[in-house]
Amino acid sequence: MTISILCGGSGTRLWPLSRELLPKQFAPILPSTPHQEGGDSLNTLFAHTLKRNQSLVKSHNATFNVITNDKHFFLAKDIAQDAGIAIDSFLLESFAKNTAPALCFAALKASESSSDEILLALPSDHLIKDEESYRSCIHKALDLAQKGFLVTFGIKPTSPHIGYGYIKAQDGIVEQFVEKPDLATAQKYLQSGKYFWNSGMFCFRADVFLRELQVHAPELLESCTKAYEKSKQSSPNPQIMRLEPKACENIQEISIDYALMEKSSKVACVEGTFVWNDVGGFEALKEEWQADERGNATKGAYVALDSTNNFILSDKLVATIGVENLAIINSGDCLLIAPLAQTQRIKELIPTLKATHPELTQIHNTAHRPWGTYSVLLESSTYKIKQIVVKPKHRLSLQKHFHRNEHWIVVSGSALVQIGEKEVFLKANESTYIPMGASHRLENPGKIPLVLIEVQMGEYLGEDDIVRLEDDYKRH
Repeated sequence: MTISILCGGSGTRLWPLSRELLPKQFAPILPSTPHQEGGDSLNTLFAHTLKRNQSLVKSHNATFNVITNDKHFFLAKDIAQDAGIAIDSFLLESFAKNTAPALCFAALKASESSSDEILLALPSDHLIKDEESYRSCIHKALDLAQKGFLVTFGIKPTSPHIGYGYIKAQDGIVEQFVEKPDLATAQKYLQSGKYFWNSGMFCFRADVFLRELQVHAPELLESCTKAYEKSKQSSPNPQIMRLEPKACENIQEISIDYALMEKSSKVACVEGTFVWNDVGGFEALKEEWQADERGNATKGAYVALDSTNNFILSDKLVATIGVENLAIINSGDCLLIAPLAQTQRIKELIPTLKATHPELTQIHNTAHRPWGTYSVLLESSTYKIKQIVVKPKHRLSLQKHFHRNEHWIVVSGSALVQIGEKEVFLKANESTYIPMGASHRLENPGKIPLVLIEVQMGEYLGEDDIVRLEDDYKRH
């Protein structure tokens, strides 16, 4: 069995916590568990997904495959490493083509192990509780998949939710897939007892899935197969396959429901009896945080007067007076305040933000890089101060800048700095200067993280003023 984790979601409804370079599955948005060991990466939905399925890997001699954007490869790799879980293979996309191409690529990859290899395809950004019940449902799906069914998982609705797609099923056979309904229709679905929320989880034999695609979506299968084979030839490491952008340009962007599930007669549904949360917005995320006696859930210090049912995530103290049902989300570089019931509308806000403040949709004050992180501490039009943290035995690219000078001060750890042809070794409380135009590189040769303060000075301080001359991570 291959367990394929789909990490393509952007999570725009959780902005400002979720950004393009740190989407919700990789963002530490969950509360820490008691006695938790490890960093914030274990508070991510991706880490929870890996942990939840680790026992299935062991009991079924399964392999883990992760499908994600190539910009998020090192995030996924680092989180898995922090969770102590080995990923057997990665499929890296440089595009977003929806779930049908992603599942097609996953099936092509799984079929290399065996023609009748079973593929369990799971979103990376859902929370599931009652893992014993979860495993029981997976085993039911495996039995049906062995018999040649394409299996989906339906969740019994507990409310007339308009943010989910629905499945109509009778005696385990899917009769209809329904897009997100209006409220009146969702209420009818709830009352009928015949409809389920569409979880986006699937289980099937790779050969059955590919044959059904050949019948119902032959052009999609052909374009994906050509792109897969071309990418395979150009990928030196079979465990890390980058899907070539040019080979994927003409692949149709379409969901698996539209492309196949609505057309096939072989679709079965297993009712998910476990507790499920797709964490699709702040109302859903609030359910995962402990609330006080007045329904206020918060991450940090909070003082409330006559305030009820609010959700506050902030590293600063928040005080409220006479407010209720609000989401107050402070991410450091921006603040969101909205009625909880309207936070689904954040998606409507994103186009305006992209036009007016594009950087706030792309990246946080703390940005993750393959070598570590950097955090912007202070910024003006002519200077910027950053904290840089470099992981042990990692180094930044050999680079230069045309518009700024840089001062580096080591706070802790050790640094090996290359400036032009010269190398200098720095310890805590030592510093160096990099003049504009000089090629330079920062490396952590030690066994502990290197923490460094960088002061940039110049007329232009954008992140695009970087010319990479050499890079261990093959970035442009």
